[in-house]
Amino acid sequence: MPSADVPMAAENYIGLSEWRNRTELKELMGVDPARTEWCAAFVNAILEMEGSPNLYDTGSSTPLMARSFLTWGEEVLPEDIQKGDLVIFPRGNQGWQGHVGFYYGTTTEGKWVILGGNQQNAVRYDLYNPNRAIGIRRWAVQEQQQQPGSIPDWMTK
Repeated sequence: MPSADVPMAAENYIGLSEWRNRTELKELMGVDPARTEWCAAFVNAILEMEGSPNLYDTGSSTPLMARSFLTWGEEVLPEDIQKGDLVIFPRGNQGWQGHVGFYYGTTTEGKWVILGGNQQNAVRYDLYNPNRAIGIRRWAVQEQQQQPGSIPDWMTK
């Protein structure tokens, strides 16, 4: 289940630039945005702020690579995309390169509005062609609900 709060938390950083706001971004993400491709670092930081597992929590060996989010959470079909889902796009000409950001909405022309870091060297909204997405992911919160009159699991052990 995506959290609409995740993009809202990311909105607090809109307009921060990797050079003009280098210190603030470095404190947020733990990496120097002027020396690191930082879209994945930004997503990890926002997820942590919102209490969702990030790539560090899941034990990823490459938490600063956008394509590492292709194994995070659960796969989402394009027709089921919701605000707050992560979208991964290709970038560059190397198979490991990519970009990741939060889905925010769809324009009337069908472009996806993505809120992310390192979008033109800043935190901002950008438009992306949905056909270029190589993955959509969502962290599914699994809650166990007890049926009325059922015995809680902890009582049977």
